[in-house]
Amino acid sequence: MKILLLEDDYNYNESIKEYLELLGYEVDAFFDGESALDAIMEKCYYLFLLDVKVPKLNGHELIKYIKEANITTPIIIMTSLVDIDNIEIGYQLGCNDYLKKPFELKELELRVRELIKKHYQTSSDGEFRLSCGFVFNFETGELKNEEKTVSLTSKELDLVRFLIRRKNTFCDIELIRENVWEGKEISYADIRMYIRKIRLKVGEDEFIKSSRGLGYRIDVIA
Repeated sequence: MKILLLEDDYNYNESIKEYLELLGYEVDAFFDGESALDAIMEKCYYLFLLDVKVPKLNGHELIKYIKEANITTPIIIMTSLVDIDNIEIGYQLGCNDYLKKPFELKELELRVRELIKKHYQTSSDGEFRLSCGFVFNFETGELKNEEKTVSLTSKELDLVRFLIRRKNTFCDIELIRENVWEGKEISYADIRMYIRKIRLKVGEDEFIKSSRGLGYRIDVIA
């Protein structure tokens, strides 16, 4: 799971990044808001960890851009600004949790784990109810409805998982290529072929919805 970290204090940045990587997360760390925003618009993340008082673009301004782009990735604000007015601003903008500085890394671990679990698992067994009557188990990769179970290849599963992480949001072909194929050479036509194969296996064109100029999405009902 890839996490974006925005923290301008070098020691905090390094210690958080190292700790999360020891836990198995992949971390892209940034020291200013503009660099973080560039990455957010190019890549897909499971979680944003944002300081507020950072150069060029502060954490609150960054959240505004995130929400305007219809990105639903959960957000934890890490800050010493924990008076009620700043907390209210953060939640009004759309953050999911607050972490008061200074904090123990173990507390960070617990909050990250619980927020990811809450945001990406809609039931205790990690199942998502999707459009067209299908249920997808994010952990096992099982896709089924009352009538059949759909067998997907490894890369097809990667594609479905990515679109579910970006649930109910259109993703363009370049974003899909960058995240599912990690920037490797693959033509847009080949990516469209993967989408067509998934639709054929499921038996529903609307399982993966498309819009000219916007890209593709999977609708998550619950």
